[in-house]
Amino acid sequence: MDHRVTDNPEQSRFEIFDDDVLAGFAQYHRFENEIAFIHTEIDPRFEGHGLAGTLARTALDAAREEKLAVLPFCPFIRGWISKHPEYVELVPEGQRARFGF
Repeated sequence: MDHRVTDNPEQSRFEIFDDDVLAGFAQYHRFENEIAFIHTEIDPRFEGHGLAGTLARTALDAAREEKLAVLPFCPFIRGWISKHPEYVELVPEGQRARFGF
């Protein structure tokens, strides 16, 4: 299986593919130097294979590369960041308490 993550700005989401099949996405809203993650969804056929984690890591790495502040409104992204503290720095310090960091 070949997994790849792409940014689809027309649909405001990062998408993960299993071979050529869309397996899930992380919906976002960008404004100026911020990216707010709203919702993450993995097709039930692909659950349990670590795709959501790959999707989260790739989307957050892209935000880091673009020097975007991350607002993790999505419970999955927020939970993933809490399990990977090296990503907490992406959330603005003044917003961390709001998201439980």
